[in-house]
Amino acid sequence: MCRLLYVNSKEEFSIAEYLKKFAGVAKQSREYQGHGWGFAFSQYDKWNYYKNIKPIWEDDLTQFGKSKRIIAHARSAFKDEGIVVENNMPFYDGNYIFIFNGELQGVKIKEEGRIGAEKIFNYIQRFDKGNIKAALQKGTGIISTKSAYVKAMNILLTDKSAAYVYSQFNEDEDYFTIHRKIKNETIIVCSDPFAGEIDWEPVQNNSLTEYKCL
Repeated sequence: MCRLLYVNSKEEFSIAEYLKKFAGVAKQSREYQGHGWGFAFSQYDKWNYYKNIKPIWEDDLTQFGKSKRIIAHARSAFKDEGIVVENNMPFYDGNYIFIFNGELQGVKIKEEGRIGAEKIFNYIQRFDKGNIKAALQKGTGIISTKSAYVKAMNILLTDKSAAYVYSQFNEDEDYFTIHRKIKNETIIVCSDPFAGEIDWEPVQNNSLTEYKCL
């Protein structure tokens, strides 16, 4: 299962500063997170995207400049399958950016997508009537009821004005609990706290939280 990161600040920050900390989270994870990575970063009111099949800790993280918002994903491929850059997250369209961490078993829905995470992203958008938060709540609810078992379904989704963090897991609390840190007009959401830092708190299980863009 993968690792997730979202950062939003009122002031521009060095992208490399946060990606290096996130790379440390991925490298130190008890599960291998080296099946590629990707992220989106906002510059001049435009989202830019980057994906690489190499592990995040082996990439050049100094090449991206500054931003006020980033969303990143380090991949641990299910059963070590489908390891191609096209399967790296984030998945995105003109409206939303999506990353996922978890495992579902016996899912009885039909949706297009190369891998399960992309199918979940597409399925959630079926319910978007102009309120993606409501669509996320409804879509994940149906997916849960139509799955034999939800080991975990953690989602980070952004649009132009906010980020939405959905957390659901039924085992392995230490691994699947998402964490957040809100301080000095900066919001950080990550699968694990950054090494050596304090003031992190867990995101409640079975919750959907909206973080307005600063």
